[in-house]
Amino acid sequence: MELENGKRELRSVGRDRVTPIRRCLRLPGYDYSQAGAYFVTLCAHHRECLFGEVLDGRMRMNAAGEMVARWLSEVQYKFPNAKIDAHIVMPNHVHAIVVLRGAVGADLRVRPPEETVTNADGDTTGAHKGAPLPRIVQWIKTMATNGYMHGVESQGWPPFPGRLWQRSYYDHIIRDENDLRRAREYIEMNPARWAEDEEYTGVPCV
Repeated sequence: MELENGKRELRSVGRDRVTPIRRCLRLPGYDYSQAGAYFVTLCAHHRECLFGEVLDGRMRMNAAGEMVARWLSEVQYKFPNAKIDAHIVMPNHVHAIVVLRGAVGADLRVRPPEETVTNADGDTTGAHKGAPLPRIVQWIKTMATNGYMHGVESQGWPPFPGRLWQRSYYDHIIRDENDLRRAREYIEMNPARWAEDEEYTGVPCV
């Protein structure tokens, strides 16, 4: 659902389906270093399916997908004030809930009133350049890219087209426990609803 001021949000469809309405958003003036939980989506460049495939409603990661998942698990060691909550590596994208310490229960932040869209060059227009969330996302992208390049050279993984990831990423600031529950549910059910996903291309994964 798109609101009058351009905001987009997770919405429930029917009784048990959760559909994320995503856009590259950064909130001008919002401090992405403050405690909070963020639903983040990273997409492979050109939506190339490089990380595995969905079979019988279950995600089957290949070696590249397992490599990406390992770097997600390392976030808490690189950034002691952060942890990865629910997450999943899909054939051509990654969903993860990034929690900055202190963001439990009543500490979950409410979305500020204004939003903007990432510009055509992929640059963020609202996030602070040195703030933890953008740095965490960039670190994941960098480490996964290096790992993938090593896989191409040493294990014969298919090369990626120009770069591994789309320049920016999608984020949704989780407002409260209900919002957190919906985000976790969406992540859990993502493989079973792969054919309905907006990142689904119908092209067999490599």
